[in-house]
Amino acid sequence: MTPAGSKLWKFKFRNKLGAEKKLSLGAYPDLSLKEARELRDAARNKVARGIDPAEQKQRDKRAAKISAANSFEAVAKAYIAKNERDGLAEATVRKRRWFLDIVRKPLGARPIAEIEPYEILDAVRPFEAAKNDEKAHRTLQFIGQVFRYAVANQIAGSDPTRDLRGALSSRKPKHHAAILEPVKVGGLMRAIDGYDGQPITQFALRLSPYVFVRPGELRRAEWSEIDLEGAVWRIPAAKMKGRQEHAVPLASQSLAVLKQAQELTGDGQYVFPSIRSRRNPMSENTVNAALRRLGFGSDEMTAHGFRAMASTLLNESGKWSADAIERALAHKDKDHIRAAYHRGAHWQERVEMAQWWADYLDMLRDGADVIPISNNVAAG
Repeated sequence: MTPAGSKLWKFKFRNKLGAEKKLSLGAYPDLSLKEARELRDAARNKVARGIDPAEQKQRDKRAAKISAANSFEAVAKAYIAKNERDGLAEATVRKRRWFLDIVRKPLGARPIAEIEPYEILDAVRPFEAAKNDEKAHRTLQFIGQVFRYAVANQIAGSDPTRDLRGALSSRKPKHHAAILEPVKVGGLMRAIDGYDGQPITQFALRLSPYVFVRPGELRRAEWSEIDLEGAVWRIPAAKMKGRQEHAVPLASQSLAVLKQAQELTGDGQYVFPSIRSRRNPMSENTVNAALRRLGFGSDEMTAHGFRAMASTLLNESGKWSADAIERALAHKDKDHIRAAYHRGAHWQERVEMAQWWADYLDMLRDGADVIPISNNVAAG
């Protein structure tokens, strides 16, 4: 009994050093006599085994507090912050934030060390049920990355996603639709010339086939990266998938498009700003939407398809080395020494290739007789 009138159950005991201690079991009548005796007996059993129940209670409280602070969301944010410090591409970091957003409701508030495999499956199964197998697999992959970060930092004991291999439907490879036949490429170029949508979208659409960079690199292009006098666009490493600066030689046709765009957006940050706010780049769906408006279905041509189109036709031409084409596509060479050499070794070839490619596209657009390019090269 306390002076304030509270009625508390306490267990008095001596620890293994002989010191007298008390363990609070709870308040009466919230804790009945029967329940208090059961807790007392459990504490007495611990004392008999050399365990101090009062100290263990405090350790358990601290562990619970730490566990609550280390929610999945908190750990995921720390992991993403590390990605930024490590210099991962901006697109990669942004994508991981997006994955966190879509699992925040089912997993965000849960202490990461307490999350069970079935909870993870419950978080990703809706995507599988919607027949979006790729989204389900990539979300599961992100969750696993967060858990492995937690394990490495001793926040969680293990990665439960390891036990979920094979639990989801097999992922079907996703291919970006592209037009690869020269005659059809000519039709595509004529359609692009006839696009009558927003001017900024027109410029982005017209530039896409000439430079064949990734759609995210195009839409987030900044004027500070483009040297019109030097005819080069230098994309910072932070924006690149391979996290290496990428220089894009600009053909005369590309320069003409950019100079037109400069009259409209040159006083801002982005070459292709959003129509809603010039402080943001255009939407990632803008070029694809323009292609749909021109009548090209998603199974026929995509914004990413300009890369496959260039890769296929440049290789088929036989005029350019495979290394120069790979560098133009910014494909990362796993051999770092080889990569360092090839970044500079093919620059002049890439400059010539950029102009040849732009001229070839214009020839197809203008409806010239299309001779198989491999035969054309042999004849020349």
